[in-house]
Amino acid sequence: MRTVAVELAHAPYQIQIASGLLKDASLIAACLPQARVAIVTNQTVAALYLEDLQQALESSGIRTLRIVLPDGEQYKNWETLNQILDALLEHRCERKTTLIALGGGVVGDMTGFAAAIYQRGMPFIQVPTTLLAQVDSSVGGKTAINHPLGKNMIGAFYQPRLVLADLDTLQTLPAREYSAGLAEVIKYGLIDDLPFFEWLERNMAALMRRDMEALAYAVERSCQNKARIVAADEREEGVRALLNLGHTFGHAIEAGLGYGVWLHGEAIAAGMVLAAKASALLGKLRADEVARIELLLQRADLPTTAPELGFARWMELMAQDKKVLDGRIRFVLMDCLGQSELAYLDEAQLRELLH
Repeated sequence: MRTVAVELAHAPYQIQIASGLLKDASLIAACLPQARVAIVTNQTVAALYLEDLQQALESSGIRTLRIVLPDGEQYKNWETLNQILDALLEHRCERKTTLIALGGGVVGDMTGFAAAIYQRGMPFIQVPTTLLAQVDSSVGGKTAINHPLGKNMIGAFYQPRLVLADLDTLQTLPAREYSAGLAEVIKYGLIDDLPFFEWLERNMAALMRRDMEALAYAVERSCQNKARIVAADEREEGVRALLNLGHTFGHAIEAGLGYGVWLHGEAIAAGMVLAAKASALLGKLRADEVARIELLLQRADLPTTAPELGFARWMELMAQDKKVLDGRIRFVLMDCLGQSELAYLDEAQLRELLH
C-alpha cells in the first residue's frame, strides 16, 4: 500500500494506492457516516468491477444502491447528472449517505458535483478505474459537467473523503485510454518535477508494458505532485493553475471537435506540444527540448499535432477558459524544462503558433 496525504486544513484525506482494493471494504467502511452508499458508475466499468465492490461492501453490512450511467464524455451534462439526483431522491437517500464514484474522470466529476449539491452536500469517495482519473481528476476536489461552449464550466470545489486507486483496474484499460492517462503523468514532470520527467524518459517502455512496479511509482509520484499543489492552493487562485499545462489548448480541441471525438488526455498531449512551442517562441525552451517533449508523448502513443480548427474558432473556444483574466487569455507555458509559469501571448504569436 502506498499512501499519499492531501493536507487540506478543513478536509484532509488520503489517497491509497495498491492492488486488490476493490475487494476490500475496510478502508471505505472506516469513513462512512452511515452504513449506506450509492455507487455511481458507467455501463463499461459496471460490467468489470461493480459486482466486486458491491459484494465487498454488502459483506461488511453496508447497504448499496447502484446508479449506472452511459459511458462517454458526451454524457457529462445536466441530463446525466439528473439521473444521479433522480435515483438519490427516488430511493430517499439521506445527507449522510455516501456517494462512491467508480470509474474514470467523467464519473468522478459528475458524482462529486452531485454530492456537492444534493441536500447541500453529502460525503463522497473516489474509486478511480482509469490512469487519468487515478493521477489527476480524482484528486483535488474539482467537480463539474460540460457546457456546449466550454469544458467543465459548471461545477464546484468539493473534496472526497478518500481516494482508492486500485492498480489492477489499469490492466483492463483499452490501449487508447491508457495512453490518454499517461499524458497527465507526463504533465507533472513538465510543470514542476524535472527528475520525474527524466524518470519517465528512462521508464516509458516499462509503463507501456503496464509493469506494475513502474505504474505504482508513476501513480504515487503524480499524486504527490498534485496533492502538494492542491494543499497550497485548493481553489486555483494561484499556483494550482499550473496543473492546467496544455489544457487551454486541449479543452479547445475537445469542444471544437465535439466531446468524445478526442479523449481528454489526447487533447492535452497536443495542447502540451503547443504550450512547448509557445514557450520556444518566447525564448524559454530550446528546439531540442521541445523535441524531447514531443518524443516522450509519441512513445506513449499520444498525438503531438493539434487538429485544424481555424484561428477564429481557436480564439472563440480559448476565450471560455477559466484562466481568462480581465478579458485576456492566460496560458500555462514553460519557463524552462520542468518548470511552468502563467504567461500571455499576443495575437501575432498565437497566429504563428496555430498556423
